[in-house]
Amino acid sequence: MILASDIGATKTIVAAYSCDEGPRKPLAQESYMTADFDGVPGLLRTFIGKHGYRFSRAVLGVAAPVSAGEARMINLPWVLRENELAAQLGFPVELLNDLHATAYAIPHLGRDDLLVLHEGTAVPGGTIAVIAPGTGLGEAFLTWDGTRYRPHASEGGHADFAPRNLLETELFAYIHARLDHVSYERICSGPGIFNIYSFLRDKGCANEPQSLKEALEEAQDPAPVIVSAAMDLEKRCELCDLAVRVFVSVLASEAGNLALKVKATGGIYIAGGIPPRVLPHLEEEQFLETLQDKGRESFLVAAMPVKVVLNPEAALLGAALAAMEKCRDDGHLPL
Repeated sequence: MILASDIGATKTIVAAYSCDEGPRKPLAQESYMTADFDGVPGLLRTFIGKHGYRFSRAVLGVAAPVSAGEARMINLPWVLRENELAAQLGFPVELLNDLHATAYAIPHLGRDDLLVLHEGTAVPGGTIAVIAPGTGLGEAFLTWDGTRYRPHASEGGHADFAPRNLLETELFAYIHARLDHVSYERICSGPGIFNIYSFLRDKGCANEPQSLKEALEEAQDPAPVIVSAAMDLEKRCELCDLAVRVFVSVLASEAGNLALKVKATGGIYIAGGIPPRVLPHLEEEQFLETLQDKGRESFLVAAMPVKVVLNPEAALLGAALAAMEKCRDDGHLPL
């Protein structure tokens, strides 16, 4: 028996698996509001106490960089350590960055898990790039070792934002006046959507409806409010629509940047919680044109497949796959 979890700043999913049944058939699964708990041990004990399983291993995907078995969550005051969690829970625990966990799942996703934006021509064994805007901006990649794909974590979402036009240059200046460092995550994420919206509102690009202003003031997370107003075909808000379009343009540009950095001839996968909510914008020609617009290297990026991950539990699936891979490597499961 293994335990896998996707621990986010807002929501946490925990599941129990039998290695005989595989990672697609959890025996039990629960979803929790992360803020309802004062730490991961209490959250996991709640799950274990309810279902009563005895686990031999756990892999936890967390929304934080992981180094030397330790993760400091960006949007929560939590510090997680593998050795402490193992001592508290009574079985080995491994921490993975949540995008690292998602990357584990990429080679195992099927047609129903993906939307193909650009078929391209995947090079067998070519490196795969993964970019995922949600509460933050996650980036990862996979390399072929001759037998299987190996995922690698990255903190590329915190790299310096590079404006592509005058509007983005003004957006950079707007955010820089308020923050010391303007990374891609400050723009290409849920909080980034609100940053873009605030910039466009203050610049006077479109009027802010009073009802929307009130909704944003009441919302704990303004990004879903903005996205919903942008994607509403009957009552579309011009200001919200423009904010989402700027977000999508920046996402396309950074996806292309990541693809160049890792030479993603195996494909570019766009994951995270936001892309499935803005699919109509991703399916427009402008998205691919921006992603592939890389000057003298545009031809290289244009050949790369581009796919959107629709499975909302890809990180959980990846965490389960990582745990099962560990069991195989330890000799507890057949290859």
